[in-house]
Amino acid sequence: MRMTPCFWLALAMASWVFAVPGTTRAGEHYDTIIRNGRIIDGAGNPWYRGDLAIREGRIAAVGWLDPASSATRVIDAADRYVTPGFIDVHTHCEGDLTSQPEAENFVRMGVTTIVTGNCGGSYLNLGDAFTSHAQRGIGLNMASLIGHNTVRREVMGNRNRAPTTTETEAMKALVARAMEDGAVGFSTGLIYTPGLYAKTPEIAELAAVAARYGGLYATHMRSEGLDILSAIDEALSVGLQAKIPVQISHFKIVAPKRHGQSTVTIGMVEEARRRGQDVTVDQYVYTASSTGLRSILPDAVQEGTTSEVIARINDPAQRQKIIDEMIEDKHTTAGRPDMSYAVVANFPADPSVNGMNLKEIALRYKNSDSWQAQMETVLDIVTSGGASMVFHSIDEGDLRRIAQYPFTMFASDSGVRTFGLGAPHPRGYGNNARVLAHYVRDEQVLRLEDAVRRMTSLPAQRFRFHDRGLLRPGAAADIVIFDLNRVQDRSTFDSPHAYAEGFDYVFVNGVAVIDDGILTRRLPGQILYGPGRRKPPTEAGPTDNKVIDTAG
Repeated sequence: MRMTPCFWLALAMASWVFAVPGTTRAGEHYDTIIRNGRIIDGAGNPWYRGDLAIREGRIAAVGWLDPASSATRVIDAADRYVTPGFIDVHTHCEGDLTSQPEAENFVRMGVTTIVTGNCGGSYLNLGDAFTSHAQRGIGLNMASLIGHNTVRREVMGNRNRAPTTTETEAMKALVARAMEDGAVGFSTGLIYTPGLYAKTPEIAELAAVAARYGGLYATHMRSEGLDILSAIDEALSVGLQAKIPVQISHFKIVAPKRHGQSTVTIGMVEEARRRGQDVTVDQYVYTASSTGLRSILPDAVQEGTTSEVIARINDPAQRQKIIDEMIEDKHTTAGRPDMSYAVVANFPADPSVNGMNLKEIALRYKNSDSWQAQMETVLDIVTSGGASMVFHSIDEGDLRRIAQYPFTMFASDSGVRTFGLGAPHPRGYGNNARVLAHYVRDEQVLRLEDAVRRMTSLPAQRFRFHDRGLLRPGAAADIVIFDLNRVQDRSTFDSPHAYAEGFDYVFVNGVAVIDDGILTRRLPGQILYGPGRRKPPTEAGPTDNKVIDTAG
């Protein structure tokens, strides 16, 4: 068969297009070369042995490097895995990065990018926050959602009523400003005040503003327990009304009476996708949740300022009604035998009870573990400043089923940890390590390459970080090198303050923040902006701590 000149020209062009990104010239010099690693590209493909080169914060070549190539630094990855940096799409780091910019608990488990502003709580002025973090320096990349609770509280306070037309317009303006400042979407936390007072149309109207700027809707739903099915329906309804992609946060089931129904909840997500709705989920891989104790108070009690809440609790005419309602909710309706599933993570007013459950604390405080005594204890803690809690309420079977769903991302729901403070949920130290050590290596619930995909390219695609999440020439050099045999989540519920192990090198924008297991305290992180950002006309060009727009 005779080949025409056009055929050979097309073949030559195709060869150039596909060969150039990975081609290296003899004698090429790089900042860093990682040799002989098991490369997992982040797309779900099987690992392969190869090399990777970094130059000026970017991946310069991956796969095969000419043996004559040189670098300022050469790392022999031996039989370790080389993957994209992990992206944690559900964190709560407002303020944390100011006091602890290295974010050690995150980078030590391979996280190189975080999304904060979840569950309806965020910085109000994202433009100022982004500028401040960029100028101070951060150890990993940061993006943020704009929180509904933050916006509603700014406009309406903590009030249980519908917004006026003027208030709605004011909230929409704040969401629009945040999206133009670079927010990646709009979040809700519908078990927290004042979001729990908002009706679906209000949420959809505000989410529609984020949609106009290319954002997504991330929701901590109105219920993750007995009413979870109606809560999923509401989340999907907001997405349809606002014409916005939906991200369901920390997807789980916390009511014992609903354990096992993850087949139903996953089915609802999958059916929505079959209908053409863009919806995905994330989870942390522990059988306990964590939030503030105040969240278990009846909705009406939580309205208003903290002093107003305390006044209601201390009013003798209301106090017993509040206790009776909580007993009805937790014991009669939910079917719990007691409050031993609820463990204090941090109670500043009395740190001696950190790590104890509410039943044990009731015995200490009230000399009784009756339901009355336990709920009296809850109110005493709330009126003494409140406490962060760990709630042991998730079924392992549901957790595994959700983990195996291909559109589940793994996210910690954590902030930056202060080592030694309180008894926090171990997910902040170990979530990504636990995925790899427990569910991939030990239990073989997940295939390694797919677990990596769901910590890298899936969240990068979802949040439009177009130059992250894949090991490709030209992509940002966010890279993790780990030994799967040594990876371990050392943090436990009993002893939470322990960093993950086995992550030997972590690079953020080409700079090692973990170097041969040592925290370098370098701050190469960048702000990752959403697609709707309006760049200030006076914004400077790239610098050593450059702030870039990754949305394309």
